[in-house]
Order: sequence, then C-alpha cells, then structure tokens
Amino acid sequence: MQKSGIFFGATIILTAILSTTLSFVLFQQFSKQQERNTEELKSAQFINYKDNSTNVKPIAFPGDFVATADKVTPAIVNVTSSSGGFRGSNGSGVIVSRNGYIITNYHVIENGTSFDVTLNDKREYTARVVGSDPTTDLALLKINESGLPTVEFGNSDYVNVGEWVVAVGNPFNLASTVTAGIVSAKARNINILGGEYSIESFIQTDAVVNPGNSGGALVNAKGQLVGINSAILTETGSYEGYSFAIPANLVKKVIEDLREYGEVKRAILGVVIRDVDDNRANQLGLNKVSGVIIERVNSGSSAADAGLRQGDVILKVNGKEISSTPELQEQVARYRPGDRISLDYMRNGRLIQKDNIRLKALSAN
Repeated sequence: MQKSGIFFGATIILTAILSTTLSFVLFQQFSKQQERNTEELKSAQFINYKDNSTNVKPIAFPGDFVATADKVTPAIVNVTSSSGGFRGSNGSGVIVSRNGYIITNYHVIENGTSFDVTLNDKREYTARVVGSDPTTDLALLKINESGLPTVEFGNSDYVNVGEWVVAVGNPFNLASTVTAGIVSAKARNINILGGEYSIESFIQTDAVVNPGNSGGALVNAKGQLVGINSAILTETGSYEGYSFAIPANLVKKVIEDLREYGEVKRAILGVVIRDVDDNRANQLGLNKVSGVIIERVNSGSSAADAGLRQGDVILKVNGKEISSTPELQEQVARYRPGDRISLDYMRNGRLIQKDNIRLKALSAN
C-alpha cells in the first residue's frame, strides 16, 4: 500500500514536469511565430492611427492662415462711392502699388461721382478713378500717398481646383474680414456681366463672400493675389456657398492698360464660338471633350486673316489647352492689339498649328 502511494505521487510529479515542459515548448514556438508575424506586418497600422512616440512629420492642416492674413490685410481698403452728396455702395479694394494705385470692381464705383478710401489703419483719403472696364468688372483708383503696403500678384493659371484660398475684404462694412475656402472650379461663366464682349472666366470658391467683399482680394496660402472677388450666386442676397473672383492674370493686364492708357486695349480673334460637347467630340474624332468650335468667322478679323474657318476646333492658345469658351476669351483678352499668338486647332480630323496670328482691336472687328 505504501509502495502504491509512492508510485502514484511520482506519477503526478512526472506528469506535472512533462506538462510544464510541453507548455514551455509550445510557448516558445508561439513566441517565434509572433515575432515572424510582427516582422512581416511591421509596416501596417490602423487607419487614423497616430503614433506620437515617433518623430514623424505630420500632415500640415492648412487651416492656420495667420501669416497669410497678416501679410495681406494691411493692403485691403474700404471703398465708399457717393453721388450728389448721398452715400452709395460700399466695397473693397486692393492696394497694388506703394504710391496709391488700388484695384476694385467696376460695379462698386459705377454710379458714384466721388470716392472715399479707408485704409486698414483707418487713414482716410479721397480717390480718383484712373479708368474702368465694365467688360471685366474692374476699375483702378488712385490716392495721393506713398509707402503703402501692397499685395503681390500670383499666377492664376497655376491655381488648382481643391487648393486653399483666402478672401479678404469688408463685408457689410466690417473691416478686414478674412475667410478661407478651396477653389471649387475655374473658368466659370455665370452670365452676370452682360454684353457681347464681356469676359467671365471666374475662379469659383467656397470662401465666404458677402456684399462689401466686392473688389477685395482672393489670395493663395502664400498671400499672393490670385483673384479679385466680384460676385456670388444667391437667392437671398447673402452668401449661399458660391463666390467668384476675376483671375489675377486678367486683372494684371487690365489695370496695366488702365494705368498706362486710361482705358483697356482689347484684342479679339473675331469669331463666334461654342463649347465642344461629347457628341461633337466623337464626330470630330477628338480623344477627349475639349476645345471650342468656331461657328462664325467675322470678315476682316484676326481669325479671318489667319485662315480660320467655320467648324474649326480651337484646342490651344500659346500651348495652353482650352476646354471652354470662357477660357479662350480670358486667354485672348490678356493681349493687346498688335500682339501675336499661336493656335492649335483641328480641321477635318487634322491637327494644325498656326503661329504669329496678329490680334486686332475690338473696334476693328
């Protein structure tokens, strides 16, 4: 009986030792497998997982526009238009030269006879109109001052849809208001200016713009001027999500003309055009829906002299692709009479490039 008890105890001890040994072996195998799995998956991580223990450069959130606002706001002014002693419209303006040249919208000063400008630092001046252009809704003012802060011009051709932009102006007479949004679209025509030769190739944004913002600046994150805020689409009279700015490249040409000549030296091709749709693109054998089709060529125009014909599809101006009527109008409007451009166009399935097309004045067409 005693021997049986000893044997039973030894069996239990042996079983415990074997069990412990087996567990240890299995644990070792499991640990090695986990190490292999970890090695294979070390580059994987949870979506939205942020590891603060590593020195990883964070994705910059472009919501902090403090430096941009500080750079631009001093050069934004309030423009008040009056007539017959009665106060008229209020808008904004952008100082573009240290000696007092200011851009605003034509519709801000349209019905006025006297114009007052208030700077960001509250200094007040009387301004004179150097010139205006209803076809682009732009005007150039001048005040007698020097050493003023200015806004640097950017290249509006390089503005991309989805890019962050900042609008600075005086909505509802609230001075130096800054809002931000993204570029929603380019070369947008909203049929607001009227007139056969008006140019609407707006930059569309969702930056908040309200009455009083007209003539103010639309700038990129670097604080460079990419547009002049001009219009909103609204049923209430206030902002409803869509605002529109005149591209800076067109603005620059117009104000240079106004400053030098007092009027805009406008050149045109002398054609009636419309956008190419999908059906027409297929008929013409285009690899994508792009370009504008010529419906009529005016006699004696630049286009007629260059040999353009009805049915030709203009694809590029000076190597820049054209996808809509507003784009073509904007590109050509940047030039003065006598300037020369090149066109790429499609005729009867054949691609043609025409250089040295001499542009004529609007009056000549």
